[in-house]
Amino acid sequence: MTAPIRENLSGVDIIGEIQRLKKERNAVILGHYYQRPEIQDISDFVGDSLELSRKAAETDADVIAFCGVKFMAETAKILSPQKIVVLPDMDAGCSLEDSCPPEQFARFRAAHPDHIALTYINCSAAVKALSDIIVTSSSAEAIISQIPPEQKIIFGPDRHLGGYLNRKFGRDMLLWPGVCIVHEAFSETELLKLKAQHPGAPVAAHPECPPHIIDHADYVGSTSGILKFAKEMGGDTLIVATEPHIIHQMERAVPTKRFIGAPGADGNCNCNICPYMALNTMEKLYLALRDLKPRIELDEELRVKAKKSLDRMLEMASATVGQGDVGAR
Repeated sequence: MTAPIRENLSGVDIIGEIQRLKKERNAVILGHYYQRPEIQDISDFVGDSLELSRKAAETDADVIAFCGVKFMAETAKILSPQKIVVLPDMDAGCSLEDSCPPEQFARFRAAHPDHIALTYINCSAAVKALSDIIVTSSSAEAIISQIPPEQKIIFGPDRHLGGYLNRKFGRDMLLWPGVCIVHEAFSETELLKLKAQHPGAPVAAHPECPPHIIDHADYVGSTSGILKFAKEMGGDTLIVATEPHIIHQMERAVPTKRFIGAPGADGNCNCNICPYMALNTMEKLYLALRDLKPRIELDEELRVKAKKSLDRMLEMASATVGQGDVGAR
């Protein structure tokens, strides 16, 4: 684990220093929807992982401070190899990435040579390099619809997203057995209790949720898609089955509506806060900009291979990526 911050930062104007260093370093700050509100508020862009990386690549920034998890910062580096990419806490990982070690994935691919590998973006750069096409929760449906039904597919690392796509498209993709610990934690029993307390309130769920949650959803989509649904829905209350920090953007966009996080087994949504995303703090962001570390470094051969699978996705479904993201403020 990363050592805790040992410096005494009590006298430091953290927000002021972040803003000063951002200008001094010619940096752009990216904040994922699952970051704590104060990080979202100081970010130049807030959104889903791939769209943030694409937006950063289009800027003239020399430094990208990615407030998200490691695979997201790696994606930013894949798309912007000339820029310095820092991650406030290098221990900010992902249960899906952890579930799919590249050596095991390579053996799995070798055992199924007649399958193409359609891989969810929540994986390491090394697994992206072993994949044919990367998908996001925004782009997966558009991409699968373009692949001939007879083509055999490996889908990883999220078995719930893969299962959802199998059911929706009548496919029989071979699924890697990974899950997101955040979306796995939702309780069907507690969700049904919440629905009974708020009759008529729709449920918006991320496709990383297990089937027993998806079955009760009125809308299933990416975090960007859920945010868009929240803005456009007719009612005044929405039950949200994804990491609850997305609610910050919902409340900013439509303060007249009520947003309720779907509960875990304990009856509240606190157990669904991503522990990896929570490792990033304002203090660590300040130190990352000050020291330009922890820094993401990628082998160039690996980066080029990983970029091919991302480019293939963008060729097939560019318009779907990051629909509903929040632009620069």
